[in-house]
Amino acid sequence: RVAVVGAGVSGLAAIKCCLDEGLEPTCFEQSQDIGGLWRYTEHIEAGRPSLYPSVISNTSKEMSAFSDFPYPEDFPVFLPNARLLDYLRCYAECFSLREHIQCGTTVVSIQKHPDFATTGQWNVVTEADGKQALHVFDAVMVCSGNFSEPSLPLHCFPGIEKFRGQYFHSRQYKHPDVFQGKRVLVVGLGNSGVDIAVEASHVASKVIICTRQGAWLLSRVFDHGYPWDMVFNTRLASLIRNNLPGPLSWRLVNYKMNQRLNHENYGLQPEKSCLVREPVLNDDLPSYILTGRVTIKPVVKEFKANSVVFHNCPEEEPIDIVVFCTGYNVSFPFLEESVVKVENRHASLYKYVFPTHLQKHTLAVIGLIKPLGAIMPLTEMQARWVTRVFKGLCRLPPQSVMEKEVNEKKKNQVKWFGLSFDEVLKTEWLVYMDTLASFIGAKPSVLGLLCRDPWLALTIFFGPCSPYQYRLGGPGRWEGARQAILTQWDRTLK
Repeated sequence: RVAVVGAGVSGLAAIKCCLDEGLEPTCFEQSQDIGGLWRYTEHIEAGRPSLYPSVISNTSKEMSAFSDFPYPEDFPVFLPNARLLDYLRCYAECFSLREHIQCGTTVVSIQKHPDFATTGQWNVVTEADGKQALHVFDAVMVCSGNFSEPSLPLHCFPGIEKFRGQYFHSRQYKHPDVFQGKRVLVVGLGNSGVDIAVEASHVASKVIICTRQGAWLLSRVFDHGYPWDMVFNTRLASLIRNNLPGPLSWRLVNYKMNQRLNHENYGLQPEKSCLVREPVLNDDLPSYILTGRVTIKPVVKEFKANSVVFHNCPEEEPIDIVVFCTGYNVSFPFLEESVVKVENRHASLYKYVFPTHLQKHTLAVIGLIKPLGAIMPLTEMQARWVTRVFKGLCRLPPQSVMEKEVNEKKKNQVKWFGLSFDEVLKTEWLVYMDTLASFIGAKPSVLGLLCRDPWLALTIFFGPCSPYQYRLGGPGRWEGARQAILTQWDRTLK
């Protein structure tokens, strides 16, 4: 019996993978419906992600699909949140997932069962309609996401206590009307920050984005008008990126990112351009900067009563509203620190999934990762691996080996992605997918296919690394995988 915490993208994938492996999942969802982050509500619910109505997915439908469930061809290439929720509902219905979900049920605590050392079991306390219940589960999959607890480090902004205007975290944002005729400062050059700034500029009298370190700006519309991730995340491109000598690889990234627009001219150039930071995806920002609707400034030096002073800018800038797009804290309020320890917004987990120190590996965290690519197939791959570990079909390395890798990853990821607070959560999408797929025997063999099915092999190597590749063989093999791969561009162009 497996407890699944949360019925968002990760939770639905976890339930489905449990059923595929013959396990018995029970999913506890504290809100009244499935969808997690992608279910828009006008009011903000405590402990739940909150999005604004205009949110559109940053990854294309072919790259974002669950690996045995392609999107309908009439869905747009990049999905408004309501369409993505429709897809999740179709997925839940197709695989009969809803009967395993208890909505309106909050997980209060998860603790080791007294005989955990021998059974690996967990005591799970839940609350529904004001009544608590205790359950015993053989394993737990934590799928609660990391967009619920906003990070608002006001101590980093001198003078904020003197500021008489309004300020709030991006989690509170819903509609641009609040900015009507106002002078708006957006703190942070991430995806939410840029989205909100662009929307605000339609009604505000002035919009400024301030950034400490700049960022690479990508458009959803990439080379020759194709979706960015179908061009970027191919096996050939990944092979080149990961095997070139460091300096050459950095130069290539710099050149590619600056091909569409010279970031320095726009005030966006990352502070240390040799370090790769999660790019920002937005199609409008460059033209909004050119037309003066949005201005880019350096980091805030000090807040005054009705204005702000930026570093290297002596004059004060009058401001009415500040939106802090400063990200989220990682937190598991229902878990003891001895189970999953969070330090500097980072949980020490083997392959971002398993706590390394437990005697029995019967608890896993799904979806706590920020890849440069689609999250849905990635969480599904994590769940496929986890359920096979729970069943004893896959073994984890000894604790010392796992801890060593986690510590090395911390050091190397800081070098590789540098620059941003959540660097250790980010990873190379295709390499990570292949690693987990190899654990369960589902990694496609391009060379093997070259003999049996050369056209498919070439499509897999030179074309987008769509999730269907991981259903061609091994456990969970899907008969429709080959056809889904060969028709992926048809569904995109439709």
